[in-house]
Amino acid sequence: MAGLAVSAALVIGVSAVMVYPELPDVASLADYHPKLPLRVLASDGTLLGEFGEERRTMTPIHEIPAVMKNAVLSIEDARFYQHGGVDYQGMLRASLANLAHARSQGASTITMQVARNVYLSSEKTFTRKLYEVLLTYKLEQRLTKDQILEIYMNQIYLGNRAYGFAAACETYFGKPLKDITVAEAAMLAGLPKAPSAYNPVVNPTRARTRQMYIIGRMENAGFITQDQAEAARRQPLHVRSGHDDQVHAAYVAEMVRQLVYAQYGDQTYTRGIDVHTTINAADQEAAYRALRKGIMQYEQRTSWRGPEDFVDLPADAGSLDDAIDDALSQHPDNGDVLAAVVLAASPRKVTAVRGNGERIEITRDGLDAARSGLSDKATARRMVRRGAIVRVLKTPKNTWALTQLPEVEGALVALDPHDGSIRAMVGGFDFDQNKFNHATQAWRQPGSGFKPFIYSAALEQGISGATVVNDGPLATDPPDNGGQAWQPHSHGSAEGSIAVHTGLATSNNAVAVRILEAVGIEKARDWITRFGFDKDKHPPYPTLALGAGSVTPMQMAAGYAVFANGGYRVDPRLVTRITDARGKDLVASPAAPLDESRRAISPRNAFVMDTLLQEVAREGTAARVQKELQRPDLYGKTGTTNDSVDSWFNGFQPDLVATVWVGYDTPKSLGERETGASVSVPIWIDFMRTALKGTAQKEPPVPGGVVQENGSWTYEEFTGGRGVASVGLPTATAPAAGDAN
Repeated sequence: MAGLAVSAALVIGVSAVMVYPELPDVASLADYHPKLPLRVLASDGTLLGEFGEERRTMTPIHEIPAVMKNAVLSIEDARFYQHGGVDYQGMLRASLANLAHARSQGASTITMQVARNVYLSSEKTFTRKLYEVLLTYKLEQRLTKDQILEIYMNQIYLGNRAYGFAAACETYFGKPLKDITVAEAAMLAGLPKAPSAYNPVVNPTRARTRQMYIIGRMENAGFITQDQAEAARRQPLHVRSGHDDQVHAAYVAEMVRQLVYAQYGDQTYTRGIDVHTTINAADQEAAYRALRKGIMQYEQRTSWRGPEDFVDLPADAGSLDDAIDDALSQHPDNGDVLAAVVLAASPRKVTAVRGNGERIEITRDGLDAARSGLSDKATARRMVRRGAIVRVLKTPKNTWALTQLPEVEGALVALDPHDGSIRAMVGGFDFDQNKFNHATQAWRQPGSGFKPFIYSAALEQGISGATVVNDGPLATDPPDNGGQAWQPHSHGSAEGSIAVHTGLATSNNAVAVRILEAVGIEKARDWITRFGFDKDKHPPYPTLALGAGSVTPMQMAAGYAVFANGGYRVDPRLVTRITDARGKDLVASPAAPLDESRRAISPRNAFVMDTLLQEVAREGTAARVQKELQRPDLYGKTGTTNDSVDSWFNGFQPDLVATVWVGYDTPKSLGERETGASVSVPIWIDFMRTALKGTAQKEPPVPGGVVQENGSWTYEEFTGGRGVASVGLPTATAPAAGDAN
């Protein structure tokens, strides 16, 4: 026996001498740089998105709270600061415990875990164990205890793609590590042993049991008092389920990712880059919810297209649950638009079951969206019957309603008009379904929302809000129409002649075309470039007045910002600075000041346009804006293109501009009665209700060079009959400007 022991010792010793020089150089760990993901942050530091294989926040040891370090040490390596890397006392204790209880108890120290996690595989062989012990000694020789603990606290995997305790604290509790409590630290400290088994999201009961055990270990080790331990045991924990409290900013995050990748390539995902944006987290979430709500409200008015799929449901309960689970695994919930399988259906009631086993009943107006599918005459593809996979939605009355995932798309973008900062941007209904960013990439006809830019040009020609315009039938002969007369469609009946301000408020197309003709098409095309529009995307035809060119929602928001800020051109900006893993600035992008070099239109032009747009929001096509939000400092213009293909609302309060667009990717009518006022305005109101909460009313001051005449603001040099009294009327029969109303 003695001989065998000596022989074994000699073999181990010789092996160690031979292996030690071949061990990896651990000096690089003195300047530890783990893979750190790209993080996209809101203006207040809220996380908007993350890109990288590993979710990690590098935290220096001196910034890790003592309670977190102590919780880890109490359960993983209580003698960490006393032993030299291998804890022989711990190994002896573990061996005795294993003999006494016939079960395995670990004896790996934190240094051994670092050696294993950083350099070695997880295979259980004598050679790997020898490497681990030798690496442990090497680490202890080259690094301080604090350096080793820092690597461990940042490197260890803790489930849900979280590496390190800072990332885990954000992942499970939605808070920075500096704010962690004893109870939360004990919960996280239980994860290294088995991140899946003790995951508080997946296995809350087992996680709670281990948490209680660790609190006891912390108390026994003297890290916390008895009172602190009792308080920790009583503290209820609010564990995030994955998407709780998440700011929905996928389109923003993807836009940033593309910008950073273009600069840094593959280092984007490992270098620990933080991108600080202009996004206001609360506004972003309000925009996301407002757009989805508005699109779903529109969806409830469209035709029933039928269930998403059908599944054969067995009669026995055991097999039924499995069949439902399998079916719904292919149809995940989409936010608040939930998937369910129909168990029974009749014209008066539908019973369905969700993926979590909840059975729901849908009755009365909750069936309205699918009435045609509940009829005996419904086709097999559209029929709501047992086995149908459908979508359900919770109503404001806390009841359930049948619905369907929308085919229609939309966008909402909000800017600070003073510096172009993007406060919120939602590029579509759901990023996972459609990654095309409609806010920046969708070139669509703006419809009547483009008229204010033509009216702005007209102010420079002596036209005012009181100018009278013939709104009778108008036919023109555009060069591209093969000699066929073109006649714009106007809302309502022609009055013969109306004032310019009324023409804009009621969105009269004949008035807009006649104003364009008075200005001159080429002059108008030049003028719109002042607002950031591409001249080439707006052909030189009378339809220019009606928004027949091409714009993006982002362009429209930037264009309306000129009216909101007193006449300055602003460029939308998203990124304020980019920092590395240590917080050092890589790029700084301060806002450009509004000075005369950025002047697009005169202050008085902007002011007069504001008064006209204010009337639209007060008593025109967007009258519900001021009525519902109960404030006068709101301005804007609806837009609806031919056959209701595109629905718009562009509006602002002097400190915030927002544009809403809704339409189909493959252009088709939204419906005969669907307009900017019915589809987009409600979305804009919902967003602004949150975004303007607590914001004081603010109206622009009257600039020099304008006076009120005949109830409208007019350029001073065009008063007293020196301006344009009428457009499109015979001179002899034109009423005086004062008779405009």
